[in-house]
Amino acid sequence: MDRIAVVAPADRMRAVLVRLAGTGTVEFDDATPAPAPEAVLSVLPPPATGRPELLAGEAALRAHSRASTTRDEVSAIAGWAPADTVGSLSADLAAVDGAVVVLSRPRGVEIPSMLRPGGVRGSLGSLVETYGTVPYRDVDPTPVAVGAFLLMFGMMFGDVGHGALLLLIAAALAFWHRLARFRRAWPFAAGTGLAGIVFGALYGEFFGPTGVLPALWLRPLERPATLMAAAVFVGAALLAGALALGTVNRVREAGWRAALYASSGIAGVALFAGLAVVAAGWYASLVPLVVLGAVLASLGMVLIFVGFTGEGGVFEACVELFDTVLGLGSNVASFTRLAAFGLTHAALGSIVWAGARALWPRGTAGAAGAVAVFVAGNLLAFALEGLVVAVQALRLEYYELFSRVFQAQGRPFRPWRLPVITEEVSPWPHGSPASR
Repeated sequence: MDRIAVVAPADRMRAVLVRLAGTGTVEFDDATPAPAPEAVLSVLPPPATGRPELLAGEAALRAHSRASTTRDEVSAIAGWAPADTVGSLSADLAAVDGAVVVLSRPRGVEIPSMLRPGGVRGSLGSLVETYGTVPYRDVDPTPVAVGAFLLMFGMMFGDVGHGALLLLIAAALAFWHRLARFRRAWPFAAGTGLAGIVFGALYGEFFGPTGVLPALWLRPLERPATLMAAAVFVGAALLAGALALGTVNRVREAGWRAALYASSGIAGVALFAGLAVVAAGWYASLVPLVVLGAVLASLGMVLIFVGFTGEGGVFEACVELFDTVLGLGSNVASFTRLAAFGLTHAALGSIVWAGARALWPRGTAGAAGAVAVFVAGNLLAFALEGLVVAVQALRLEYYELFSRVFQAQGRPFRPWRLPVITEEVSPWPHGSPASR
C-alpha cells in the first residue's frame, strides 16, 4: 500500500476525481461521509435540478474537492492506493491532466489493509474478518486459521454419516439456485463435512457406533483418557503455532526489540516452550530435561517481566506476569473440550443406536419405531451438535489463538468508488415533468 498525493490543475480537479471514482483504487484521507447508495457521477457537470442520484454523486465529489489543498492554481489531495495500481493510475490520470506522487509513509498512522480475494481467503476469509481486520504489517492467518478450525471441528464432530450430510448441504448451497444468497457458505459446509468424515473414520462412527466402519484409531467411549491427552496435545500445538505467528507479527509491527519482551512474542515462546519441556521431562522422569525447561521458562518470565515493567511499573509487571503464566495453563486446559464434545457426540450416537436396536426385534411396529428413533435421533444429534461444536471451535479460535496472533486490529481499505456515466444527461430520466 502506497501513500500518494493526487495532483492536478485546480480547474481540472473535478475531472480527476471523476476518474478516481471510476477506478475505485484510492482511499482519501478526508473524513467525508459515505455517498448515498444510489449516487452516480457524470463526466459532465449535471444540471442543478432533477436526477437525485446525480446530485448525490456531485455532492460527494464536491466534499472531496473541498478537502483538497490548493496553491498557485494547483490542487492536491492525499490518500492511499495499492502499490501495484500506482503505475496504471498515473497513466489514467495523465489523460485528464492529473498526476500521482508517491509520498513517504507517515509514522504512527495506521495503513489500511487490503487482502486479495481468491483462493482460501476469497471463500473462507470471513472466519478472520468476523474477528477483525488484519493489520497491514501482520501476516494474514486465514489459511492457518481455517485449518485449525477444521481440525477442531472434526475432532468434536467425528462421524462419517454426519459429515456426509454436511457435504450434501454444501452441494445444495453451491448448486441449488433457491439457496443462492447463502452460496458463500458452501466451502465452510464442505470443509467441516470432510473433517467430520476423516475423524469419523478414525473413530469408527457412521451415524453412531453402528459397526459399519472399523475404528482406524480409537473409539471415543472406550478410550476417553487417550482422547483427552490427544486434545491437550493438539491444543498445545495450536497455541505454539499461534505464538510463533504472533512473534512474526510483533517483529513486523515494532521490530525485534519489542518482540523480544512481548508475552505474545519471543518471551512468550520461551515461557511456553520451557513449560512444555518441563512437562515432557516430568512425564518421562528425565531430571535434566526438567531443569532445561525450568531455565528456559525462567528466561521467558524475566523477559516478560522486564517488558511489563517498562510499560507500567513493578507491581503491574508482577500482576501481568502471573496472569500470563496462569493464562497459558488455562488456555491449554480449554482445549480439553475437543475431547469432551467428541465424547458427547459419540455418546449421543450410542444412545440413539442402542434405542433403535432395542426396538428392532419387537415386530413390525418395533421395526418402524426403530427406524423413526434412528432417523430422528441422528437428525437431532446432527443439528444440535453441529451448532454447538461450531460455536466451540470459533470460541477456541478467537479467544485462545487469535488473542496471541493479534495485538490490535487494522482498518480495511475503503477506496472512493462511484458509478460513472459518460453520456450527456438531462435533468429528468424521461424528459421534464410537464411532458410526462
